[in-house]
Amino acid sequence: MSGPCVALITDPTSPEGCRDYLARAVELLTGAPPRRIDSRHFAPCGTGRVRDRDGNRLRLDVPEQGLEVVPDVVVLYEIPPHRRRSLTAFQRLLAHHRAVTLGAGVTAWRTATEKDRTVDRFQRDGIAQMDTVVLARPGAQEAAAAFDKLGRDTWARPVVGTGGSDTFHVTSEAQLAEAAEYYARRSSAWLLSRDAGNITADGDRHQFRVFVLGGRVIHAREHIQPATDTPCNTCQGATATFIAPRDLPRRLADLAVAATASVGLPFAGVDLAIENGGVVFEVNVQPAFIEGELEHVAVPYVQAHLDALAQTAGSYRGRHPARGRRRGSQVHGRTPRVA
Repeated sequence: MSGPCVALITDPTSPEGCRDYLARAVELLTGAPPRRIDSRHFAPCGTGRVRDRDGNRLRLDVPEQGLEVVPDVVVLYEIPPHRRRSLTAFQRLLAHHRAVTLGAGVTAWRTATEKDRTVDRFQRDGIAQMDTVVLARPGAQEAAAAFDKLGRDTWARPVVGTGGSDTFHVTSEAQLAEAAEYYARRSSAWLLSRDAGNITADGDRHQFRVFVLGGRVIHAREHIQPATDTPCNTCQGATATFIAPRDLPRRLADLAVAATASVGLPFAGVDLAIENGGVVFEVNVQPAFIEGELEHVAVPYVQAHLDALAQTAGSYRGRHPARGRRRGSQVHGRTPRVA
């Protein structure tokens, strides 16, 4: 019996490279590579089409790639934040056709991607975060008032952004003016947040990235950034140390799970600090994988899709060829709900 057909739909313009890890995970778990599809074909100007085959099977037609795929599973990943809104109609079609996927939650994607919405949701649900003011093309007086209110040691970030290249540590009026001008040129609303004071005894900035799947922590890492005015992202020079879920402080694990549930995602990478009793910075819809995280993150994420397929169809049980046993629910808890 052949394994399931997995459609891996990603944006090839992303520099993160998660699509390659996911493709390897699919082949490890199913014995066959996924059918790779460029997500841009399903944006409003794309020629990709979602159809029913024989009235009960999802079919993806992609004329520009010469593809007609009838997938059992759809893995939708590595979509840059500024392009996610363009896939809203596609996500709704996936949900309408009952596709087995963890990537069709339109509201959850938007809540986590647009940080002003995240802030509001966290306030509603009591998720700990640093004091934050949302600014949309503020005048100098409004920006200065927010800066003063937040203690004049703050971080500015856009409502929609990625990678930390558009995030700034603001501790002076001159830096505040530069940040306001930067976002104004890009017509971007932005957030100003109180600094969390997440500095080690050695004087390095540090924070945690916690991966949550199906209501449980499956992996974590600590980021150390010697440049304390620079975001604590690996793509900005921070180094990462892997942490086994059992070794993560319990309050951070609980906070990461609660934050993921708050925005409505079945899977996320939560950035947070242990200072101030534990505070969340953001919830990443599609967190980037780094070297060494194939087994920790990509494999269980794909396995969750296969477990959802088994739950739906009652037929396929994924096996890791190298281990010859089921993964997923035995290791990572209950199967996430598919959209």
